[in-house]
Amino acid sequence: MGRAVMVGRGPTGAGVLVLSILIILTTEGCGAQQGDGCGPSVLGPSSGTLSSLGYPGTYPNNTVCEWEISVPRGSRVHFRFAELDIEDSDCQVNYLRLYNGIGSERSEIVKYCGLGLKVKELIESNGSQVTVQFMSRMHHTGRGFYLSYSTTEHTDLITCLDKGTDFPEAEFSKYCPAGCLTSAEEISGTIPNGYRESSPVCVAAVHAGVVSNAVGGRISVVSSKGIPHYEATLANNVTSTGGTLSNSLFTFRTNGCYGTLGLESGGVADTQLSASSVWDWNGVWAKSGARLKKAGLPWASSHSDQHQWLQVDLKREKRITGIITTGSTLREHKYYTSAYRVLYSNNGKQWFSYKEANSTQDKIFQGNINYLHEVRNNFIPPIEARHVKINPTLWHQRIALKLELLGCQIPAARPEPRTRMLPPSRHTPPPAGTKRPPHLGQTTHTPDIRNTTMPPHTGKEVALAAVLVPVLVMVLTALILIAICAWHCKNRKKSSEGTYDLPHWDRTDWWKSMKQLLPSKMVETEDSVRYSSSEVGRLTGRGAVPRLHAEPAEYAQPLVSGVTTLGARSTFKPDEGPDPGYSDPDLYDAPISPDVYHAYAEPLPASGSEYATPIVVDMGCHPSGGSSLSQPSTVCSFMSGGPATLLTRTDSSQSGRSAYDTPKNATGQVTPTEDLTYQVPQSSTQKQTGKS
Repeated sequence: MGRAVMVGRGPTGAGVLVLSILIILTTEGCGAQQGDGCGPSVLGPSSGTLSSLGYPGTYPNNTVCEWEISVPRGSRVHFRFAELDIEDSDCQVNYLRLYNGIGSERSEIVKYCGLGLKVKELIESNGSQVTVQFMSRMHHTGRGFYLSYSTTEHTDLITCLDKGTDFPEAEFSKYCPAGCLTSAEEISGTIPNGYRESSPVCVAAVHAGVVSNAVGGRISVVSSKGIPHYEATLANNVTSTGGTLSNSLFTFRTNGCYGTLGLESGGVADTQLSASSVWDWNGVWAKSGARLKKAGLPWASSHSDQHQWLQVDLKREKRITGIITTGSTLREHKYYTSAYRVLYSNNGKQWFSYKEANSTQDKIFQGNINYLHEVRNNFIPPIEARHVKINPTLWHQRIALKLELLGCQIPAARPEPRTRMLPPSRHTPPPAGTKRPPHLGQTTHTPDIRNTTMPPHTGKEVALAAVLVPVLVMVLTALILIAICAWHCKNRKKSSEGTYDLPHWDRTDWWKSMKQLLPSKMVETEDSVRYSSSEVGRLTGRGAVPRLHAEPAEYAQPLVSGVTTLGARSTFKPDEGPDPGYSDPDLYDAPISPDVYHAYAEPLPASGSEYATPIVVDMGCHPSGGSSLSQPSTVCSFMSGGPATLLTRTDSSQSGRSAYDTPKNATGQVTPTEDLTYQVPQSSTQKQTGKS
């Protein structure tokens, strides 16, 4: 509650200022005005606008007006001028003056007089109460003044005349004062397409429904590239005009709660609609026709009085942020509702009228101005209810209506129970008349997110924990990996040593294993030797021989089933010492004593040749093509004249004419040589002699 003292002055012949009227008013607002020089003004509890009479035209002669403004205790007031143009022929009687305080104890802050003054700085008071005084005498020019005010917490206060072109930023946030509809400036555009860059930002914000003209509020604006044409619409008592191409436009960030609630789409069934009456003439103007954009007859009441209504049941409580209405949309029946009230309820029994902020009077919404075009009105603050009722108060010819509700689902998580707009337990309506949470009107305000669940001095601990926890996890993971690798290496080392005590893993073992599986054609450059399959069968009957890793160039390779070739260098290496070793992995060596293992093939007897005789295994037991050697076809065995002599055959066409044996001297004895590594082929005559 604030007390305002208004001082007025009428014109006098002498032109002397006379305080002729002293009125003390007790009002619900934070201020009031008195005098004959007061222009359109809105004095809100935290912001407002003031203007001289006749603005933006010339103010009248011999007038005076005073505004006394009070804001909440502990706050101060600051002013921002949109325009200041007062003739300065006599600044004693033509001026604008600001005072700290009200009444007789007020003190002057500043006094202005002059044409085309540019006051860009904020003018700030010392306390929560200020007085604005405007006086005029005889003058010839001057447009007067237009200013806005707010509490000092809104340092980004702008005026109602600031346009989109005044802010070069791509995105910005400002505070709009209450009462910007007192401006005569025009806007072009609508939401969601945006507004032309030349439009006043705060007037466009009222049209868009992001702030209320009665309260004002914060806006978040985004600039983007312009469009060829801007639509003209009527919304929230603001009519936008069609605009042409512009370089840029601006639009507003909102909380997103502006979706349709199902009348147009059919999400709301006909059974969820009810009406006071239905007009039955030339068809039924039923409640089901009250859906926006639906073709056909709209809803129309059978009576035309202020007791008619149309009700929507949303089935559950929802947040309702706006309403769009239209008339009949029928050219032959140009009926429409031009003004209406909105009532709401949670149970369908106890109803409340929507009231604007800072008012005890029911809000009357401006409806349609014709039967065809849509008109939007926003609820600031929004309604949270299940039932909504439209009560027409003015209409053209007959009450007719189509509508759509805007809003969204109520978030599941609520800050506190008291912020919910619940109906009172008693039948008496609440003083404010409208259910609303404290901050829902600031639809474009970006909340200042703070951590309220943590003591104020825990920031360092949280930061330290955020660093230490990942480091500890990484260190622990590294230790585990090191332990696993060490255990794995230890097991591999043990498995490589085994019972054979090998010095290290033979890196050529994999190639030898792969080479065994390669076809014989892959070694075309090597001279191949074949063995009889009967001897293979005899030799494979021995016990398993421990595998030995050896260099492929020095030792014989183990044979597999089928015909396996041996390279030209695949001879047996002689025993180099008395130390026992391991047998060659060749499964076709001579039997080995279980208690003595040799590293290579068993050495030949002293009476025999120095080197082992390579053998050819014929797995098919068939004579080679073109061989001149005679051999029984039914016998598959080793044929030899001595214990170390084997019947040899070759794959080539020359196998019948040549074979291999150790070199001999003239007497037929074996002559060891150091230069020869392989056996020397013998002529066919020598073979025949040896066999005889």
